[in-house]
Amino acid sequence: MKPIRNSAKAIIIDERNRILLTQNRDRDGVFYLFPGGGQEIGEKLEEAVIRECMEEIGCRVTVKDIWYIREYIGKNHEHAEWDYDVHQVEFYFECMLDGELATEAATNPDSDQVGVEWIELERLDRIRVYPQGLVKPLQQGMRERRYMGDMN
Repeated sequence: MKPIRNSAKAIIIDERNRILLTQNRDRDGVFYLFPGGGQEIGEKLEEAVIRECMEEIGCRVTVKDIWYIREYIGKNHEHAEWDYDVHQVEFYFECMLDGELATEAATNPDSDQVGVEWIELERLDRIRVYPQGLVKPLQQGMRERRYMGDMN
């Protein structure tokens, strides 16, 4: 069994009510993720989300408050076939871009990542986005600290 992993994620919403997500591709097609990733030893969560945004979207972010905490226990979800032994705790922070988005400056995008895209919040429930459990709270404007539990 792998150790539990912490992950820091960015929720970046612009003035046009769009959210910035990484675009990814797998055997089932295109899917979207929140920018961010694993916390390294000795790294604060805020530092992790800043570093991960530089790696994935090519832009530094200003980290604001935490909105959601989500657990992902792989054996309980649709990807159990290959994620069975994954247990991750994800911390979702409200962030703002600290400058212009420069995806060509991304230093270390994820292996399935094929781009970065602004998506209208009202469209989130019509695309494949993970975690799916954050779609409704974001669309309904629930933007306060909330433990979301184990969800996909």
